[in-house]
Amino acid sequence: MKSIDPHMHTAEHILNQTMVRTLGCGRCFSAHIEKKKSKCDYRVAQPPAPEQIKAIETQVNKIIQADLEVRADTLTRADALQQFDLQRLPEEAGDTIRIVRVGDYDACPCVGIHVARTGQLGAFRITTWDVNDDILRIRFKLDRSAAASPS
Repeated sequence: MKSIDPHMHTAEHILNQTMVRTLGCGRCFSAHIEKKKSKCDYRVAQPPAPEQIKAIETQVNKIIQADLEVRADTLTRADALQQFDLQRLPEEAGDTIRIVRVGDYDACPCVGIHVARTGQLGAFRITTWDVNDDILRIRFKLDRSAAASPS
């Protein structure tokens, strides 16, 4: 099985929470996360304006620049079900659910790997976006040269 890049995967978490807060849509229902470029698909009631897309990019970069800690906690499946949607977790996730937290900004059940701090991501850039049949697809990249130096 191919390993997902921890930088892009962490950026996906931040983008998802930003989408929830900015557009009021749910987290992505489909994602393709790669080291060089990634995409996420969201169900939207109406197409966002270009200004909203720019605001999403700006907010993601604010969270990255805040250099928040990324950590994992665990919950029982029963407790996790009360707080989170577990539909995207693989069957083998078991009865102890790992919750990945990006500072106080985002919390999400996840089995993937992540960076230790958001400042390690670099600059986030939405390269293209489009809407078809109420599905917003956002394609993005990270400029890792803009990442904060390790402390």
